[in-house]
Amino acid sequence: GAGSSMAAALGGLGLLHGRVRLAATAAATAFLGRPGRRAPVRGDAAAAALPSAGRSYGSEAKEEEELRVRYLDDEHKGIVVLGLNRSHAKNALNKNILKMMSKAVDALKSDKKVRTVIFRSEVPGIFCAGADLKERAKMHSSEVSSFVSKARATINEMANLPVPTIAAIDGAALGGGLELALACDIRVAASSAKMGLVETKLAIIPGAGGTQRLPRTIGVSLAKELIFSARIVDGEEAKSIGLISHVVEQNEAGDAAYRRALALAREFLPQGPVAMRVAKLAINQGMEVDLVTGLAIEEACYAQTIPTKDRIEGLLAFKEKRPPRYKGE
Repeated sequence: GAGSSMAAALGGLGLLHGRVRLAATAAATAFLGRPGRRAPVRGDAAAAALPSAGRSYGSEAKEEEELRVRYLDDEHKGIVVLGLNRSHAKNALNKNILKMMSKAVDALKSDKKVRTVIFRSEVPGIFCAGADLKERAKMHSSEVSSFVSKARATINEMANLPVPTIAAIDGAALGGGLELALACDIRVAASSAKMGLVETKLAIIPGAGGTQRLPRTIGVSLAKELIFSARIVDGEEAKSIGLISHVVEQNEAGDAAYRRALALAREFLPQGPVAMRVAKLAINQGMEVDLVTGLAIEEACYAQTIPTKDRIEGLLAFKEKRPPRYKGE
């Protein structure tokens, strides 16, 4: 992907600026997709994950319901909500749900109408309890490693969605569940929510990005402490250590964090869609390199926004003192 080609291209510190710029531009272009790329028909995966009214409810229908994909409307148009819905298993990640997540993310990443994705749970009191250990107990050891690879790959795909992503944590997010939330750009949680990477209790380590994303989020020492102790923190403590950006009191419906995420997503909606994609790319790529290289990445990314129609519309709207009407191009 763009990340690996960027890393490879930017290998040595002594690279000439021109080469850095070229590499950064190439990565930015790869990430954004070529202009004029045909948007896919919005049927495919998103529709497959949506509950359909006239379906017979066999086991397949029940499995399809385990991840709900909702395209919101009206003042929330552009926001897509992915809802985990395995109430009997505390939203534990199994093969089926990973397959569905991967399918949904694949449909979302090339859908120009999508401006922000919110990841939530449809099950009160739980966000995601991590990997499905009952399913894992039945697996052969070779199957376990391919399951972990699939989880890692799916969570990476989610992290690489080109639009802002928000995890709304209204209940417990443990192990793989917290790794899922860490792959989102922003996390908000209810004060009563519980979060932790508890893998060391099971004599394993976080295997879907936790050992890498947690220290990048809260700092090395605190991340080590949390992983070494398998400690579980509540929303208030998570906020104080920077694991989440906002903490809210839980409400009667049990969806306070989701409501906060919705309000946050609405703040993102009016901005230039291409600019949002490029800003996310510039930040993500820049975080992994030295400042000089990072500034070259920013420069290359900035250049991607100049020729867009959105940019012209933005300037025009400013001049005419009216809200801009962005088309995402």
